[in-house]
Amino acid sequence: MQTTLSQHFTIKKLLKLVYPSVIMMVFTSIYGVVDGIFVSNFVGDTAFAAVNLIMPVIMAYASFGFMIGAGGSALVSKLLGEGKNKEANSVFSLLVYTTVALGIIITVVGILSVRPLAILFKAEGETLDYCTRYGTVCLSGITLFMLQNVFQNLFPTAGKHKLGLLVIVVAGVTNAILDAVFLAWLKMSVEGAALASVLGQVIGGLSPILYFSIKRDGILRLGRAKIEIMPIIKTFFNGSSEMLTNLSLSLVNILYNWQLMALVGEQGVAAYGVIMYIGFIFVSVFLGYSVGVAPVVGYNYGADNREELKSVFRKSLIIIATTAVIMFALAMALNRPLCEIFVGYNRDLFDLTSGGFMLYALTYLICGFNIFASSFFTALNNGLISAAISFLRTLVFQVIAVFAMPALLAVTGIWLANPTAELVSLAVSVTFLITNGKKYGYM
Repeated sequence: MQTTLSQHFTIKKLLKLVYPSVIMMVFTSIYGVVDGIFVSNFVGDTAFAAVNLIMPVIMAYASFGFMIGAGGSALVSKLLGEGKNKEANSVFSLLVYTTVALGIIITVVGILSVRPLAILFKAEGETLDYCTRYGTVCLSGITLFMLQNVFQNLFPTAGKHKLGLLVIVVAGVTNAILDAVFLAWLKMSVEGAALASVLGQVIGGLSPILYFSIKRDGILRLGRAKIEIMPIIKTFFNGSSEMLTNLSLSLVNILYNWQLMALVGEQGVAAYGVIMYIGFIFVSVFLGYSVGVAPVVGYNYGADNREELKSVFRKSLIIIATTAVIMFALAMALNRPLCEIFVGYNRDLFDLTSGGFMLYALTYLICGFNIFASSFFTALNNGLISAAISFLRTLVFQVIAVFAMPALLAVTGIWLANPTAELVSLAVSVTFLITNGKKYGYM
């Protein structure tokens, strides 16, 4: 069966292919952003800080979905490139069912662990109560969130970029509308924001299952799956870098919160939360491109089409470099208006947030290359290098920076820690890309 992944890609065609994935990732990032806006403005600073404290836990559990989605996309697209369509469909179905089974287990573990973990993060009193209530509702729907993350990667692999975009847009709009209804109109507390997210994820997680179960004329279909352990192991290993990235980000966010609590207090945590929410949107552009182009890389790697692989690699670097400059310029121009949306009601908090974001935004000049490098090696089915880049970028260098930079520059160092870690990570990414260029034929 002919697939759009087999065509020659110009820059225009690449952009046309990946833009649904980019918008899809942006809308996914809006989930947390919308929750943050409504919680901050309709429940208050303490609730907003509590949501930021417990959010890393939710994202850590959801990272299993990112792992299966990224690793599964690489494996399935490689099988399609090799002409093994029947096997690709079996693996596709197996991974969806595996996600559901794993999600049920994580739901139970997550709900039981949310309060103890909040206590570990130094939450107490009203903050602890908010953490527990928000986290419990969100973790009740974690299977849906995991499925949504899986299908974000598998829609492009199936050649259904626009359908994936439609699903996420509807899910995101549903979340936003319900946030307004539950918090602004019905005056619900943090449970309302969490429930809005879960109901949005019902659309993002369940509608793809219905589509792939009913639709029978596409590249991929959901049906019977051969129970095999090796595809699951390969998927988990190859997607481990994406899971590691999310786990590391969760841990690093906790460390940032600890540092800010010591240096600034609760307002520092709230300011960092705003910067993270805004940052999710900017970074999601790079994530979306990497997700959208990964099936093309995996397909041409499976088909041993080195000329097209080389072409896609070079064009991707041009696109990312251009996007990096645009993202940084937008961050500078929109800094104050975006911060105003979250914390305009508190001028001291607004000034702290706006000043921090100006420094943190240097991240957007660099991070796109690192995100692409890790995703590129995942698409080449080299989970080891991808995991190495992610491990160093999102954990090792970040942990060093979050402790070293504040020691040198106090609060200013907190905001510069992430750009510093990304810059050091860039050297690692470039080294891996150069040393493996001939092996895979993209240089």
